[in-house]
Amino acid sequence: MDDMEVKADALDGAFDAVLAAEAVDELRASVAALKAQVERQAVAASRLPLDGAKAADPARDAFVERYLRRGIDAAPEMKSLSGATVGDGGYAVPREIDGSIAATLKTLSPIRSIATVVQTGTSGYRKLVATGSMGTGWVGETAARPETATRSFAEIVPPTGELYANPAASQAMLDDAMFNVEDWLAEQLGREFAIAEGSAFVNGNGTNRPKGFLTYTATNEIDSVRAFGSLQYLPTGTAGAFPASNPQDKLVELVHSLKAPYRQGACWVMNSDTLSRIRKFKTTDGAFIWQPGMVEGQAATLLGYPVVEAEDMPDVAANSLSIAFGNFRAGYLVADRGETRILRDPFSNKPFVHFYATKRVGGAIIDSQAIKLMKFAAS
Repeated sequence: MDDMEVKADALDGAFDAVLAAEAVDELRASVAALKAQVERQAVAASRLPLDGAKAADPARDAFVERYLRRGIDAAPEMKSLSGATVGDGGYAVPREIDGSIAATLKTLSPIRSIATVVQTGTSGYRKLVATGSMGTGWVGETAARPETATRSFAEIVPPTGELYANPAASQAMLDDAMFNVEDWLAEQLGREFAIAEGSAFVNGNGTNRPKGFLTYTATNEIDSVRAFGSLQYLPTGTAGAFPASNPQDKLVELVHSLKAPYRQGACWVMNSDTLSRIRKFKTTDGAFIWQPGMVEGQAATLLGYPVVEAEDMPDVAANSLSIAFGNFRAGYLVADRGETRILRDPFSNKPFVHFYATKRVGGAIIDSQAIKLMKFAAS
């Protein structure tokens, strides 16, 4: 009897072992299946969309398909859009469309592409800039320390204005499902905004628009004595022209009028007419001082610094400030307030639908030592 009980216990143990092995196999199979599912999801998430497909965004889709195409007030579906209130004059566009507009602006607006750009929440953006310098000196280990001077500060308040554009499309275009209204609108607004702000950043008077860097006081005084906020110019020595002999020397002087720290990241700014004159300059051994970019997308260089063509810069004429050289990242500030807003207007010019878009933009010089000008004058 005892032998039968021992055999039964052994048999029960064998069954328990088999069941445990099956449970382990099932657990391993479940873990393997879960791992495979996770890997498939990871691959799907990392795979780039084909044909420029975009991830689904309910807010953007509601804005484009309902408001832009059909003029349906889609406010309940646009809760993620900050400031989407009709009382403020339209709807704030989704971030993706606003990002496309910003990318177009950076590409087509030459000064924006080289300046410092900040996003502000209010129209009263202010920046404190330290001016002057503190006194320093050498003393012995136990000698008295003289009191140093205190640096002063200047408050920079970039003048701002409301930039607007009013592109139009026919209702037939909007009804066409193949018409990409989102990309069309971003391109149209980006181009119109770029043209307007490009002129303001150079020549704007600061009244309901940015203050252009050429509208600041220009003097031939050096940095140590020049008033804060005024720019230094170097004369060519000839009214309305470069000097007849060694004209490239004036460009070299302009480069070295800029302090060495600012030259890291400095560039030239001029229009295409002025650049066409400079491209003909050669050194004494016959080499051109202008060099084209070696690869596609690389900027051409002049004396080793990139050249930015801004058609709003003045042509060469008597007393014109036709060339700027400097570190605009340190010298000029562009302040964007909030997002682009759009008001759909299907009534003013039937059968066309207008999209009245507004955006607040400001601009000002923040460091007048970072930008130098060339004046085509005798002195």
